[in-house]
Amino acid sequence: MKKKKRLPPKISLAFSLVALVFGVMLFSILSAGLIAYLLIKLGIMDMGGKASPSRAISVMIYISIFLGVVIATLLSRRSVKPIRDMMKATEKVSQGDFSVVVNGSFVFELDALAGSFNKMVQELKGIETLRSDFVRNFSHEFKTPITSIRGFAKLLQAGDVDDEEKQEYLNIIVQESERLVHLSTNVLNLSKIESIEIISEKKVYCLDEQIRLAIVMLEPKWSDKNLHVDIRLEDGIEILGDKNLIQQIWVNLLDNAIKYTNAGGVIKVRLCRSGQTAVFRLEDNGCGMNDEVLRHIFDKFFQGDTSHSLAGNGLGLTLVKKITKLCEGTIEVQSEPEKGSVLL
Repeated sequence: MKKKKRLPPKISLAFSLVALVFGVMLFSILSAGLIAYLLIKLGIMDMGGKASPSRAISVMIYISIFLGVVIATLLSRRSVKPIRDMMKATEKVSQGDFSVVVNGSFVFELDALAGSFNKMVQELKGIETLRSDFVRNFSHEFKTPITSIRGFAKLLQAGDVDDEEKQEYLNIIVQESERLVHLSTNVLNLSKIESIEIISEKKVYCLDEQIRLAIVMLEPKWSDKNLHVDIRLEDGIEILGDKNLIQQIWVNLLDNAIKYTNAGGVIKVRLCRSGQTAVFRLEDNGCGMNDEVLRHIFDKFFQGDTSHSLAGNGLGLTLVKKITKLCEGTIEVQSEPEKGSVLL
């Protein structure tokens, strides 16, 4: 059986300061008394005469002050070491070094401060990683359609293509242009949503009607794949919120389900009441996701399909998560590979 490592006891900052001051005073007085006694015994200091008591006291005071300064200087260097370490670590973090770690202290407050600092550095490191990934992925997603448009435009410019090839190249250029527009719109929407803290424009509207409208809007997509959409929406469910903002949730979720469901598959759309809460459920029998994909599904530009064989930019579910949180709602995804996904 493995023994638990005993942690050293922690003391409060106030207690440590009081103990330090008291210890310095006590040690200084005792040391001064001992030194005075030795000086008298050695005959270096004569206590005879009328002024001897006052002279002895003066000598003890001088010695106590001197020793107190020396001892306080030595102990203070050790006492403020955690603070100096924190200052050095802060300087490194300000220069972009997120690998620094501050050691704990026997003082409770300083130990808690070190723990919070280390946690903050880890969070900053994660944010920096996400920022780098965002720039890299955005550059890739933006560059790919531009490269494609330029390539096919040059082929058309050359002029040695027949009418069928010309039409095919034009269709690709239009598709890639629409992809750029969609990417730019999502980035702008995400930027706008991230700057919103409170939804001010709210009104009561029928939620089931809004979801039906989103399904109808996407009818060309699910019809092309011959998907069966099983719709069971409870009537008359009203919600107070920003209608245009919440509409983006249903469009992105349904579009994602259609994209990852195989041709001839089934998508189930459910809406019901649970007390004062509206519960939406979207289920498909598509390719599903493993645990690694599920952990990053709401990250910016993350796509479970690393081959990029499916159109998308990895911002749809990020938008959904942001809007849901803004509307004080929750979102959860359950999925297994080859067994489809359920979104609640």
